[in-house]
Amino acid sequence: MHGTPHIVSDVMTTTVVSVGRGASFKEIVRLMRDWRVSALPVVEGEGRVVGVVSEADLLRREEFRDAEEVRDAEEVRDGQEVRDAAAEAGALTAGGLMTAPALTVRPGATLAQAARIMARGGVKRLPVVDGVGMLQGVVSRADLLKVFLRDDEEIAEEVRRDVVSYLFPAPASLLRVVVRDGVVTLTGRIRDTSLVPVAARLVRAVEGVVDVDFELSPRPAPSVAAGPERTSGAGRP
Repeated sequence: MHGTPHIVSDVMTTTVVSVGRGASFKEIVRLMRDWRVSALPVVEGEGRVVGVVSEADLLRREEFRDAEEVRDAEEVRDGQEVRDAAAEAGALTAGGLMTAPALTVRPGATLAQAARIMARGGVKRLPVVDGVGMLQGVVSRADLLKVFLRDDEEIAEEVRRDVVSYLFPAPASLLRVVVRDGVVTLTGRIRDTSLVPVAARLVRAVEGVVDVDFELSPRPAPSVAAGPERTSGAGRP
């Protein structure tokens, strides 16, 4: 198999805005508005990611922005949850507002791995960090979907090269590969129909493929041509 999956560094955004621990609430809001993002990495030193501050983190403070409401809540519920909420409500900088540690991903991770981290963490963006946690970029859900913008003929060529020629090498099969809007259709005759489920999995693994359809029929094995009838030497003149 010659194809290799796209990785995070192929699609990530490298021009990234970040904030330090001391960034103020208003500064964070302004940067989110100007850069049209819903979260910002929080870094320290020369760029090591220590957390992420998101719109949800900011809104959590707004829920308790009235100090009287916080004090009333503490009187009604003497629980850790309320005290934590009160502490977050009083936070005025990124260091107090951020979620830490940050969910991050490495540049060499596959897009599927990044999507899995996002889904499990319930986030829309991930800081991309190197081996020591230094910020390299950001990858978003929209970035992960870029592979579905691949040209249909590019997808078809990869399917021919990495799936058809691998499972159904000529002359044992006569397959036609057509891709339209990311949907792959394989048409033709093959000798071993038991390989169709395997082909389906491999085709769906090609990046940019939306779905796969088969219009296949079994190809009969070639018959062995009968040789000329042989006779014994007996009875020869």
